[in-house]
Amino acid sequence: MPQISLKSDNLNELGANFKHQALQQPVFLNSVPKCGTHLIRNICRMFVSVEQQYSKAFIQIPILRQHTEAFDARSPFLSWGHLLFSDDSAIATRSAKQIVIVRDPFTWVLARARFFLSDTFHGSLDHLKDANVNLEQVLNMMIFGIHNKAPTLQEIYTHNAVAWLGTGVTLLRYEDILRHLQNIDTPEAETFFANLLRILGYQTLPNDWKERVKIGADRKQSGTARENLVGNITEIPNVLPEKQKQLVEYAAPGLRNLLGYY
Repeated sequence: MPQISLKSDNLNELGANFKHQALQQPVFLNSVPKCGTHLIRNICRMFVSVEQQYSKAFIQIPILRQHTEAFDARSPFLSWGHLLFSDDSAIATRSAKQIVIVRDPFTWVLARARFFLSDTFHGSLDHLKDANVNLEQVLNMMIFGIHNKAPTLQEIYTHNAVAWLGTGVTLLRYEDILRHLQNIDTPEAETFFANLLRILGYQTLPNDWKERVKIGADRKQSGTARENLVGNITEIPNVLPEKQKQLVEYAAPGLRNLLGYY
């Protein structure tokens, strides 16, 4: 199994300084990997007591049956993970409000490559860190997958996000979170976070909502933020090359449009 080395945070201690409204229904933060899972999780943690945060596991299909208590309506929790759409996952989360977080596939390819090439990740792709392949080949592997080692972009987005659409989940785009964080004093940002917190049971925004959001969104608290990854990842560009953009459209036609990236 791959190993991920993340630094710990002190958000539980910081969150204890705020008054929390009790969850009345389980909430599950589901996401395509590398789409801001820790960002949205850490923001939500500032509005949910530690006692109602399910921190026993990052929930995924292989361990789902050991953690169905996370979705028990009789004892609501805020939980998170990368949960593929399936009969088991649909049944397990039937009582939960579910948010599905996605990211523009163009920037997702870069984020996935950056993560796999970092020393934060250890697994079957470690041999790619030795400059045995060029950058463009690595990016293509992120798009088309690696036989018996890594799934394709289309497979990941299909099972982690697209298959959940139209089933009552709330779709959340990583870029929208960033935009409203950068413009947090605007009415649009207030509306955005009011809608997010309504899922957690807040019918009105707490007076200190901006302070809480800023603490949760602090990149120093996220072990997967780009600047907190360990290793030499400077060669990964900020913008996907044009040819690889074309390859994304070839590999997953219609995906960006379906998710609202026009």
